[in-house]
Amino acid sequence: MERKYKHRGYMSNDREESPKDRRPPEPRPARQERLGPKTPRMVGTVLRARCANCGAVLLAGFDPTGQCPRCQAELHSCKQCVHFDTGARFECTQPIPDRIGNKNARNDCTFFEFRMTVEKDTSPVTTQSAPVPTNGGARPTDARKAFEDLFKK
Repeated sequence: MERKYKHRGYMSNDREESPKDRRPPEPRPARQERLGPKTPRMVGTVLRARCANCGAVLLAGFDPTGQCPRCQAELHSCKQCVHFDTGARFECTQPIPDRIGNKNARNDCTFFEFRMTVEKDTSPVTTQSAPVPTNGGARPTDARKAFEDLFKK
């Protein structure tokens, strides 16, 4: 009986394999040897302080007892604290004796620690590959002139 489909793999269990159909496996180099080692492209992280009210980034050296420079919200408040948790008792993970009513208002809590977040550093990298020329502070604007300046004697 002749088969309808003669391609390889169709009902191959009842078909005899000839030695010419099977090729010997070729030795292949490992993937890393072919392409080389992978270089990691990991984005750096930075520890940043943000206002809990407006989300403004607070610059290094800010006064945690002051106010936000953007929205004037108090920084020494429950909302800005590490221990603030809406699911915890009195909305604080620390054992405070009384509930603080206004979470945005300034308070004198002894457990207060300002919340710092770890964020991806998306700022552009500023590298100086060539020093700024001292000939009047003017940088070459023409690409050909810049190329010729490399090989001046």
